[in-house]
Amino acid sequence: MPPAAPLRQPRAAAAPQSGPHLSDPLPDAGTRLPGNVTGAGTPAAGTPGSEVPSSAWRLRVDAWEYVGYAVKQAAAVGHGSGQVSGNGRLPAEAARLLPMLEAVEMYWATPGQPYVTELRRSLDDGDYATALALIEPVTRRLSRHGQAAPDTAADPERETEQPDSPADTRRRFEVLVIDDMSEAEREAMRAELLAQRRPADEFVYEPVFVPSFEDALVAVLLNPDIQACVLRPGFVARSRQRLSRDLRGFLEGFTGGGVPARPMDRILVLAEKLGELRPELDLYLVAGVSIEELAGSLTRRFRRLFRRQDSLELHLSLLGGAAARYEAPFFHAVQQYSRKPAGVFHALPVSRGGSVVNSKWIDDLGEFYGLNLLLAETSATSGGLDSLLDPHGSLKKAQALAARAYGAQKSLFVTNGTSTANKIVHQSIVAPGDVVLVDRNCHKSHHYALMLAGAQVAYLDAYPLDEFSFYGAVPLESIKRMLLDYRKAGRLHEVKMLALTNCTFDGIVYDVERVMEECLAIKPDLVFLWDEAWFAFAGFHHIYRRRTAMAAAQKLEKQFRDPAYARRYAEQQRRLTGTGGGSAAVGLDGVGDEQLLQTRLIPDPAQARLRVYATQSTHKTLTSLRQGSMIHIHDQDFGQLNAESFHEAYMTHTSTSPNYQILASLDMGRRQVEFEGYELVQRQADLAVSIAQAVARHPLLKKYFRILGTRDLIPAKYRETQRQMPLRDGLAAMAESWQRDEFVVDPSRLTLHIGLTGVDGDTFKHEYLMDKYGIQVNKTSRNSVLFMTNIGTSRSSVAYLVEVLVKLAESFEDEQAAMSGLGRRAHEARVAALTGSPPPLPDFSRFADRFRVDALTPDGNMRDAYFETYKPGATEYLDAGELARRVAAGEELVSAAFVTPYPPGFPVLVPGQVITAETLAFMSALDTREIHGFNAELGFRVLTGS
Repeated sequence: MPPAAPLRQPRAAAAPQSGPHLSDPLPDAGTRLPGNVTGAGTPAAGTPGSEVPSSAWRLRVDAWEYVGYAVKQAAAVGHGSGQVSGNGRLPAEAARLLPMLEAVEMYWATPGQPYVTELRRSLDDGDYATALALIEPVTRRLSRHGQAAPDTAADPERETEQPDSPADTRRRFEVLVIDDMSEAEREAMRAELLAQRRPADEFVYEPVFVPSFEDALVAVLLNPDIQACVLRPGFVARSRQRLSRDLRGFLEGFTGGGVPARPMDRILVLAEKLGELRPELDLYLVAGVSIEELAGSLTRRFRRLFRRQDSLELHLSLLGGAAARYEAPFFHAVQQYSRKPAGVFHALPVSRGGSVVNSKWIDDLGEFYGLNLLLAETSATSGGLDSLLDPHGSLKKAQALAARAYGAQKSLFVTNGTSTANKIVHQSIVAPGDVVLVDRNCHKSHHYALMLAGAQVAYLDAYPLDEFSFYGAVPLESIKRMLLDYRKAGRLHEVKMLALTNCTFDGIVYDVERVMEECLAIKPDLVFLWDEAWFAFAGFHHIYRRRTAMAAAQKLEKQFRDPAYARRYAEQQRRLTGTGGGSAAVGLDGVGDEQLLQTRLIPDPAQARLRVYATQSTHKTLTSLRQGSMIHIHDQDFGQLNAESFHEAYMTHTSTSPNYQILASLDMGRRQVEFEGYELVQRQADLAVSIAQAVARHPLLKKYFRILGTRDLIPAKYRETQRQMPLRDGLAAMAESWQRDEFVVDPSRLTLHIGLTGVDGDTFKHEYLMDKYGIQVNKTSRNSVLFMTNIGTSRSSVAYLVEVLVKLAESFEDEQAAMSGLGRRAHEARVAALTGSPPPLPDFSRFADRFRVDALTPDGNMRDAYFETYKPGATEYLDAGELARRVAAGEELVSAAFVTPYPPGFPVLVPGQVITAETLAFMSALDTREIHGFNAELGFRVLTGS
């Protein structure tokens, strides 16, 4: 909702009820434009056989820009006279795009379909000067904000104020009105709504009208400027537009292929589907009769119900709904605090800039960061702002708004990063002796938290990707098998929690709903901690969202209340046990392990308890200052079982001097995703696909580089679909794979295989990308680097990355051409080493027997092993060679420390773990610069006791 100066509104024209093919193929970078100008490519409308992408944002911008380019050339040739000469074909190229723009602009209020019709008239008349005057304001707005605003001031019937004045900085959004109305009815409703505008209104909106159920879904998919929907009972089921195959396929999968015939059922289903696509939207129902009878049954789906005559109330509600999301209570509190005069007599000299702005030596600190940062600094105990440890005002409200936005029952801000968030959750749930099942490859904060909590840690191994030297994710079969092993050992009651990383650093995403369902079928009170450090953005896109912890918990809770789910459970029990019902007394106790492993289990809804926690590094993938994180909670038993312990854990790990700027940025980041999260996440994914396509298509790039896709990163047994990069094939393809496959790959994570360059990942990251071109990446492996697009990635930065990769490929070509025979052999040896078979990734070996409970189950007590090292003489250092010799001789040596190479960033050894030859072989093959817990001079630290 950026502020924008308005455009001239064209004269009204009837919107056609049928239109051209709604496709939006992506132009390739470097495509030759007509007129021998190289640019972003000519968007083709309905080109036979062209690929249909999953969104229209790039297509729309490129089409308007290209039409402007073509018309400007024509205007220059004809000097604005309307006469066409040698380059007269350019308007024809532009005219070829107009049907596509008419189809797409049907779903925008501004500039909208009538605007394109006006443009078409000007072009048909050869009036290129007028056409250019229409186009240029649109391209300026789209290039700046991706949104165009109408020139309502040019139409005295619309509004008496002058919103094009410099003082008008109001945010603008669009309202989708869903009803099959005539042109006259649409104009009457538009005029009635816009007549309610007042200069004091905080926002400005424009209505966009669609006639059908399907058009409503398409509109909210394509147009991120829509922030509210008004449903009226007269809309029809099917779109009269010719939707692309991808859009049609997505709609059929999303709606189940049918639309209810009964108007009220149709309204309810549409409201539900709109909420699934974009839950942040405000939904309103305008009905003609009996709204009193409807009110009680529809309040959960609609923000408010109106009669058709209530245009003022509807107008005020549209503004109020936007205002409710726009509110950022803690950020505003910090703003207000910074503007108040204050005398500082507490322990923060930097507050109000006191120790900085008048300094003779560090005044440049204030110049660099700005005075506002210093004016906003204060202490939690000074009384200026709310307290993070005991929030009662603006912080409490900000966290409540975050819970609403992220779909949680409760959300809390954390200013020390997700490392601290993980420690808080573990301490609040886990008592000494509790068994925790955890991915061995999770972030080190989990390992340290479990050690401090005194948990009995049972490590789960992810499937290895030996060829690329990193791990995937933990198969559901492995999780179920471990739970069943504890059942067999009579210790299932000791298992307290399952902790998994979703998504993994490399972009592997779990089917969260299925994991929780099947685990709760075996252990109904299991607690889940989903580390979503790299997945905070996922809650704001309809396909990503279903694989987030909070969305899955919401869905399961709803299903558990559905009588149909109880019937499904009873049917499962009959199949598994042969009994006549699904009583809790029978459960699964008499069912064999193999049968349970081969069955897609669902839990007893009367027994299962949803206790779900998600930790997110907001700063990693959304807008927040560094270390800004959140904890999201959906725990049916929180008040009864965890509220007090969680409070104490939060007090234990939260600083009494939190950074208020981090907290304010979390508040503003929440506001941003509630308005533009969907748009930004879709762009993030689309831009990543563009990079992958460039690498795959460019002849030199594909000689040295390859983007690893689904078939590379997910073994066939964990997926039903076969697409290498589903989003590249369209929205429907992505939705299908994310619905069906056990694991999927986040399309915004691009693992670039670089083995054919002969350069290892760490060297490529530092010496080639960062040192030469200033491109920053985080994760590498032996033969790969990981690129991640995010909500801040721009098309220019994507183009720069592709340009850099081409330059690097050219440099590799030149180097090889200049190589001598000896140099070529050395290069070939490096390539063979990077593309051959490395040492297998080691699984977790086992805990030493003295730290285990029994031989039947794998858990060990890391705390005992860790604190054993505090005893004098309990440890010694062994260099790698000596350690390898003694292990090969059969001696059992036990790690005294966490040993964590970066990359891959997870502990290869933990306290109490038996050291194996496989682990040492893996360590010796690492080429990383940084290994925590390993002393390069002394070697490995091991326990001396037995």
